Amino acid sequence: MKSSRLVSILLLLQTRGRMTAAQLAEELEVSARTVYRDIEALSAAGVPLYGDAGHAGGYRLLDGYRTRLTGLTTGEAEALFLAGAPGPAAELGLGPVLAAAQLKVRAALPAELRAHADRISGRFHLDAPGWYADADEVPHLAAVADAVWRSRVLRVRYRRWREPTDVERRLEPYGLVLKAGRWYVVAAPGPRTYRVDQILRLTTCEEEFSRPDDFDLGAYWTAYQRDFHDRLYRGEAVVRLAPGALPTGPAAAAVRARGRVQPDGWTLVTLPIESVEHAHGEFLRMGSDVEVLGPPELRERIARTAAELAERYGGSRAAPAGGRPWTRDGPRRTASCTGE
Repeated sequence: MKSSRLVSILLLLQTRGRMTAAQLAEELEVSARTVYRDIEALSAAGVPLYGDAGHAGGYRLLDGYRTRLTGLTTGEAEALFLAGAPGPAAELGLGPVLAAAQLKVRAALPAELRAHADRISGRFHLDAPGWYADADEVPHLAAVADAVWRSRVLRVRYRRWREPTDVERRLEPYGLVLKAGRWYVVAAPGPRTYRVDQILRLTTCEEEFSRPDDFDLGAYWTAYQRDFHDRLYRGEAVVRLAPGALPTGPAAAAVRARGRVQPDGWTLVTLPIESVEHAHGEFLRMGSDVEVLGPPELRERIARTAAELAERYGGSRAAPAGGRPWTRDGPRRTASCTGE
């Protein structure tokens, strides 16, 4: 819509300063001719816009001119309050800042948008960490965040999974990433990725570093995750899955993409696996809903485990606590002297 585009031009010039018509057109995904018409419309509406010709030219607002117009749509207001994750902000020491910012934005919103924002805050809550893991202790998170912000070199003692486990590192921290409730710092040289909770000791140096202008944290993290999964799932297993059985993660995607339903209703599919040991545990969790056909070492290992379990549980059934013998539906109830 034109009105929305006019607001976007105004806010772009207010936040970025001088911009050419070509830059505005690229940002708004319209033609330069459309930008020229929009600039004329803004000038006619009394917005103090100036256009400078030449190589260093472009459009700009009169120095000191600010607008209180936010230009937020209903969806944008809702997204803003939905994205305000109080947990991560508090971990970074920004909890009060986030609360104050949301309060100011809320006060500036029209009544209708304010109602939408309040509805979002009351009906949606973001909690990133998983259920079955305690929250990581990250005592050095605030110091790492400060070093990221001020481009300061860090000297750290870091614990990694392979020998030698505890190593000294000089880091130039480019950025922080929160993934599934766990903080990671992306740092040069490399750059490489480090878990913040595995930093044992940290010293912030007065030495500054220069962050590469072309470094894109989001693009780096996307490529890192893709490479991580490529390195993680290096093996394959051929399995048959019972009707309705569906594994999770990349295995589920493989079933949807390559699974072939057989005449008996079971699905034949080749699944990616990390290792025989890891797959052994994952497939055992599925019980009788999966049959492993290969590789042979995985099938043999599961068969040995199944035989051991059958031997362990194949004899007489032990009575549960309280002495009542088990039936198919649980402990057998016996009549009490009171006629229960």
